[in-house]
Amino acid sequence: QVRLVESGGGLVQPGGSLRLSCAASGTIFSINAMGWYRQAPGKQRELVALITNGGRTNYVDSVKGRFTISRDNAKNTVYLQMNSLKPEDTAAYYCNADLRTTFRDRDTYNYWGQGTQVTVSS
Repeated sequence: QVRLVESGGGLVQPGGSLRLSCAASGTIFSINAMGWYRQAPGKQRELVALITNGGRTNYVDSVKGRFTISRDNAKNTVYLQMNSLKPEDTAAYYCNADLRTTFRDRDTYNYWGQGTQVTVSS
């Protein structure tokens, strides 16, 4: 079984920064991609940033230039560095991993973290 543990959320003033972390543990053969999603009350969940096993990254337009996704393969950890935070960034942020659990089983599975709240307010 796989577990994703998120940390780093909190309350920050507009213009401030936060770094979210998500560590994957358990039966993991390889991670194909990890990403960060967010969901604000009354809004659809959206993909914020994604990083693939090849290092490709994608960002939602609203965070381009402000957020940076990165990974540490040795730790099975993905980070989201969030700079120049805006009130519109306020949401619950969820880590997602698309991964293989064993060498034999070539299927990929998706796992979700519990979510971490980011609140940007004065």
